[in-house]
Amino acid sequence: MKKVLITGASSGLGKSLALLYAENGCTVIACGRNQQRLAELARSNGNIRTLNFDITDQQDVLHTLGPIEDIDLAILNAGDCEYIDDVTRFDSSLFQRVITTNLIATGYLLQALVSKIKTGGRIAFVSSSVTYLPFPRAQAYGASKAGLDYLAKTMALDLKKHDIHVSLIRPGFVKTPLTDKNDFDMPFLISSEQAAAAAFKGLQKGKATIEFPGKFIFILKLFNTLPDIIWRKIMARNAT
Repeated sequence: MKKVLITGASSGLGKSLALLYAENGCTVIACGRNQQRLAELARSNGNIRTLNFDITDQQDVLHTLGPIEDIDLAILNAGDCEYIDDVTRFDSSLFQRVITTNLIATGYLLQALVSKIKTGGRIAFVSSSVTYLPFPRAQAYGASKAGLDYLAKTMALDLKKHDIHVSLIRPGFVKTPLTDKNDFDMPFLISSEQAAAAAFKGLQKGKATIEFPGKFIFILKLFNTLPDIIWRKIMARNAT
């Protein structure tokens, strides 16, 4: 039985991934901050065990993950999203919170986990398709995910000689408690179960980059090839 560790597993994509891997016979270590939700998740499938800790607390991360050994797959999924509504009054505290949760905390997890990944194992970073294009109000979220993209790609280079593989997962809009707070249209929105199935399929194939849904990613890539001024005009038009 493969051992899979998933952060941010108390809800959304992380929860759906935990259930999917457990249903496929893996031993799942589901990590999160919400003890009640984690307990409910563990009761739903006997292959799931849970760990309750705060990924933004370095000592908590190192202490809790210290006893874990021999992981086949670590999916670093935990994250947060907050928007800067008035850029003329830039909220540096908000910026710090998002960068810490989405990027700095990933460093804590890597410190705790890299040495525990089996030879031939894999680390998966859950980023976002937001990194293809700049979006209004997404200064903190977009910057954190862009940093995560770069981190994943550099880890892939240095871990190759250790026979540890790296995957970068870039979802589009996924219906989760986090995106339920969004006050704008979310084209090609998919369920967390659909997103988990797409990520699972890509990881099973050993893909370095996993992106979904396909139509949405195609549109983003298309606009990314055009001059920046075109995208800025589109965003300006939508803001009026």
